[in-house]
Amino acid sequence: MSLWVAILLGIVEGLTEYLPVSSTGHLILVSQILGETSDGAKAFDIVIQLGAILAVVVHYRRLLGARVAGLLRRDVASVRLFIALGVAFLPAAAIGFLFHKLIKEHLFGPLPVAFALFAGGVLMIVVERVRAQRNVKGLVGLEHVTPGRALVIGLGQCFSLWPGSSRSMCTIVAGQATGLSTATSAEFSFLLALPTLGAATIYEGLKARHDLASSVGGGSLWVGMIVSFLVAWGVIAVFIRYLQRRGLEPFGVYRIVLSLLVLWLALRG
Repeated sequence: MSLWVAILLGIVEGLTEYLPVSSTGHLILVSQILGETSDGAKAFDIVIQLGAILAVVVHYRRLLGARVAGLLRRDVASVRLFIALGVAFLPAAAIGFLFHKLIKEHLFGPLPVAFALFAGGVLMIVVERVRAQRNVKGLVGLEHVTPGRALVIGLGQCFSLWPGSSRSMCTIVAGQATGLSTATSAEFSFLLALPTLGAATIYEGLKARHDLASSVGGGSLWVGMIVSFLVAWGVIAVFIRYLQRRGLEPFGVYRIVLSLLVLWLALRG
């Protein structure tokens, strides 16, 4: 894989990982356009998530440091947050481990991505309009993420195993459904990315290490991860500020337009 392709895919990963538009879906579409469809290229799309994971660690370094210190002191708020993250992580981890091969064989393609983009876009628009009509603001603050709410978010995350649905979208909408504010749902979604994407990256990296070495190369892999880190770090800060003032509906419209474009291109061959 050339460095320019690695840079482009790193930018796509960083831009889309924490926005509710599906990073995996976008990477599949862009890789298809660029002709990067080998097993190594598919593994590359997953492994460069490590850069986006590190962006969360850097952005939330103070919160994470305080919570880890609180966990060692058995502080109630810190213990509750780590329990919530564990509860939310387990459902998708179990399903992903059991059905990883089937998902990769049947859902990693333009048409499945297009259908997931469309369905998720419609869902976000409906949820945002219902919340606006009922003037729902939601609970603000990670202390409101109870184990029960975390389980609902974790079950929602299971739907993100379908490329194009978006892990961010699934977890944010699930968080909204439990009564959390959009911004708090997004913050918990970002923190949930640490165990979720971390496990996926380690699993895929070890499993596909030979394909990565033969068809991608270490240089391109490092470049993709560094670029995704830098771009994702900027996106996280901007997206949180955006959600404190506005909702998800524009992203829903974008998803629907993109899905229709992909379907039209697919029908044209």
